[in-house]
Amino acid sequence: MKYSFSKFIALLLIISMLAACGTSEGNADASSSDSKDKKVLKMATSADFPPFESRDKDGNFQGFDIDLAHLIADKLGYELKIEDMKFDGLIGALQSSRVDMVMAGMSTTEKRKKNVDFSTEYNHSGEMFISQKDSELKGLQDLTGKTVGVQLGTIQEEGAEKLSEEYGFNVKKVDNSSILIQELKSNRVDVAYMDKTVAVGYIEEQGFSGFEDPTSSSPGMGIAFPKGSDLVDDVNKVLKELEENGKLQELKDKWLSE
Repeated sequence: MKYSFSKFIALLLIISMLAACGTSEGNADASSSDSKDKKVLKMATSADFPPFESRDKDGNFQGFDIDLAHLIADKLGYELKIEDMKFDGLIGALQSSRVDMVMAGMSTTEKRKKNVDFSTEYNHSGEMFISQKDSELKGLQDLTGKTVGVQLGTIQEEGAEKLSEEYGFNVKKVDNSSILIQELKSNRVDVAYMDKTVAVGYIEEQGFSGFEDPTSSSPGMGIAFPKGSDLVDDVNKVLKELEENGKLQELKDKWLSE
């Protein structure tokens, strides 16, 4: 009887241990499942466009667009994943469904709207021509016979092509704004044509001179999505909220104030 009772107690202990193991495994599976089910928002950018997007000394993404993207992702309950690529490949990445959205200081041109959908515009800037500090280039009329550098795929590339017909300058196209600045510093281009906010940053940092493009008012910047994306309406609601509560202005004061 005593032996039987001992066996009974041992059996209860084994059952209890198995139950505990089962509970532990069940929780682990649930945790793993939760991780797998977490929504991921894949964003592409071209991190050579300070102060909108660039990398710090440790290689981390930083800038106005980066901070804004994180705010949007948080509001919508997504984990943000950022992929860096050349600017002229961004729309193709959307069309092939490699990413969910693009934030790269991208202007909402009519040409681009044929291929992607845009959010409401979240920033307006304009364009500038920048040159060496001692340059005598002070206006469009001084660019005849000169070489103007632009970044591939940008609104400035389109604008320079049109202006070159009227003002008689050559257009040189490069992959990114960092290369464009190197081209300017090494005198391989006479002028760099770029977004005004970015240009002002380079002028302050490296002592260039410059003048604004007086010919037209460029469209504002928007977040780009694949055609028909369900994210557009949700992101527009967040942008409106950030505008109304002052968070968008805080980011502009942090990154874009001259």
